Amino acid sequence: MALSTFSRRGLGSTLAKPLSAAVSSRPISSDASLTIETSVPFTAHNCEAPSRAVTTSPSELLSFFRDMALMRRMEIAADSLYKAKLIRGFCHLYDGQEAVAVGMEAGITRKDCIITAYRDHCTFLGRGGTLLEVFSELMGRKDGCSKGKGGSMHFYRKEGGFYGGHGIVGAQVPLGCGLAFAQKYSKDESVTFALYGDGAANQGQLFEALNISALWDLPAILVCENNHYGMGTAEWRAAKSPAYYKRGDYVPGLKVDGMDVLAVKQACKFAKEHALKNGPIILEMDTYRYHGHSMSDPGSTYRTRDEISGVRQERDPIERVRKLLLSHDIAAEKELKDIEKEVRKEVDEAIAKAKESPMPDPSELFSHVYVKGLGVEAFGVDRKVVRATLP
Repeated sequence: MALSTFSRRGLGSTLAKPLSAAVSSRPISSDASLTIETSVPFTAHNCEAPSRAVTTSPSELLSFFRDMALMRRMEIAADSLYKAKLIRGFCHLYDGQEAVAVGMEAGITRKDCIITAYRDHCTFLGRGGTLLEVFSELMGRKDGCSKGKGGSMHFYRKEGGFYGGHGIVGAQVPLGCGLAFAQKYSKDESVTFALYGDGAANQGQLFEALNISALWDLPAILVCENNHYGMGTAEWRAAKSPAYYKRGDYVPGLKVDGMDVLAVKQACKFAKEHALKNGPIILEMDTYRYHGHSMSDPGSTYRTRDEISGVRQERDPIERVRKLLLSHDIAAEKELKDIEKEVRKEVDEAIAKAKESPMPDPSELFSHVYVKGLGVEAFGVDRKVVRATLP
């Protein structure tokens, strides 16, 4: 990312803090205007690519750094909790892909909806969820966002426009198009981002949903988070055409550097404007996950350690923002280290609180299954004794 313009407009407001507390910074106006060029050009299919020049501010860059550092620390902590057997079942980590979650939030509003697959922790946090809700849910506790009953794959925050967290590969895309249908029907000028991976990109239901969305000009934005491996299968082994942004054929598409938070922000703003006027568009986010597919996957049998460390050194989304902050004197190295220490402390405190949260009562197994008032009686195996009446 290269700096094009840096103008100061005098002293401004305090630092924006979308996920947590404000960060101290040098005496630069927090609303000063910066224009920064994206790391690589956008590649467009059936549409005009947006400008590479992205408008931002010192406060936004600092919030990007803090938010991504918090997400990274959260996922590393989840890894440790899983190995300590405090998190059980499936668990898919997002470290490396943070720029997609943070950049997307910067380009849209909470009126817009997001729905994703099972790698959902950071998206939930970006939509206004808390660390306590994250770790409680991961450990199956009552204070979790899904009351401890969903686990890693089923995070949910309707009040933040986040509709999951889905374990069935690709199934969230038709649901996302349904959300877009409701938005068009309500005429509320909002859009839905339906996220899926390169592994899910070959699912038939994705094309069926895209077809009806295009036919009805729904404000649906399909986002392929291409981390280049569907479980342990490289994209080139699973897809004849791995140019996922072109997969819509008659639907426009855009390829984006998903490791560049500013490029993601620009692409999402562009996609929202397009979808409200013209219907669906596909965004392919070129990104990378550092962990394996899930906790059972070491992530090193189908790719080399050199490949992983190469991406870390050259494309890491947090390090890119760190370099911008340092090179343009927005923050000093010590200030950034202090932010990382603060983030570590925040995560540790949330874990300690989550461990104190009680497990759900066994009766909760039967709640949130049927609409209230339409429950049924549960019998034992002999069908003679009523074991429970479901609420």
